[in-house]
Amino acid sequence: MKNIWKKFTTAISRFFHDDAGVSFLASTLAIFAGILFSFFLMLAFEPSDAFRGLSIILSAGFREGMSSLGNVVVKSTPIILTGLSIGFAFKTGLFNIGATGQLTVGAFASIYIGVHWTFLPGYSHWMVAVLGAIIVGAIWGVIPGILKAFFNVHEVVATIMLNYIAMYAVSRMVQDFVFESLKSESQSVHPNAVIPKMFLDKVFPDSSVTGGFWLAILAVIIIYIVLNKTTFGFQLKAVGHNKDAAKYAGINEKMSVVYAMAIAGALAGLAGAVIYLTTSGAHISTTYILQPEGFDGIAVALLGLSNPIGILGAGIFLGYIKVAGLYLQTLTFKKEIIDIIISAIIYLSALSIVFKSLGRWLVKIIDRLNAKDPEPVAKTGGDE
Repeated sequence: MKNIWKKFTTAISRFFHDDAGVSFLASTLAIFAGILFSFFLMLAFEPSDAFRGLSIILSAGFREGMSSLGNVVVKSTPIILTGLSIGFAFKTGLFNIGATGQLTVGAFASIYIGVHWTFLPGYSHWMVAVLGAIIVGAIWGVIPGILKAFFNVHEVVATIMLNYIAMYAVSRMVQDFVFESLKSESQSVHPNAVIPKMFLDKVFPDSSVTGGFWLAILAVIIIYIVLNKTTFGFQLKAVGHNKDAAKYAGINEKMSVVYAMAIAGALAGLAGAVIYLTTSGAHISTTYILQPEGFDGIAVALLGLSNPIGILGAGIFLGYIKVAGLYLQTLTFKKEIIDIIISAIIYLSALSIVFKSLGRWLVKIIDRLNAKDPEPVAKTGGDE
């Protein structure tokens, strides 16, 4: 019995020493905790519909077949990109809470190009609009990067302020340059500026899905390669782990901060493009509202533990939950209650980092117990 327990604890110890296994388990437990808590909320607010609500949350992406899955893809795409933006900054020791502002200015750039640059031929129009969003988002990210690197202004403070500057400035520029006065919102982009479906409409019919999802997948692959397979990515992570040690090793730590924030801003700017370069009628309103996708990206980055592959899965999960929120409106839950339920799932799901820490704590205890009780050495025939 003792040997069985020893083997069991050793297997657990080995599992928790595997970072990929721990990350997956931690994220799974966090998701389970979020859904369980949402069920208790539904029991508290509407007991009669709690079980039906739980069923909707679990099956939302399949209620209308591939069309529902297409809606999940639509909701997931910008969240994956903002999650990548924040997760990339995390990996380099920065907290990019300004993804919302970077997304907003990127969105305006894409809409401006989509409305006015009609001289661009064919498919090049949407490509230039997307590139414009990436460049403008990167520029908006560079600002807090410079303030952090050269003036020691904390990036959290700088990016929060830039979120509001972006919101007010874009609202003003929409009214000046791309305003649709009858609807008090930005004009619709030219059809050539719409990101093409890229065959996704065949897979997900009757949904507003676009090829923006492929752009998000491409971004995940590029960021994964940059962080894990390049010298440049190693230098950025080195600065994030220990700026002084990186400087001693010959790395330009100031420019690394600027580069990291530029890349984070570019990813968020791309998220703005995939939201508005669609045929679904997405427009920038002149009302002063911060884009929620930027803040959802924080939960995605935490749930995905800042790993690009994990962020992809976390973004799809959050998109799934947001679609579930739409279906919950068919029950007796009020909109405010639905928002509370969905928000609780999202932010409790971000507890994956807590579960990961608990796993590390558990493995330390197991290792100590195993060290105190070493495996007995088998006797040999030499003593006979």
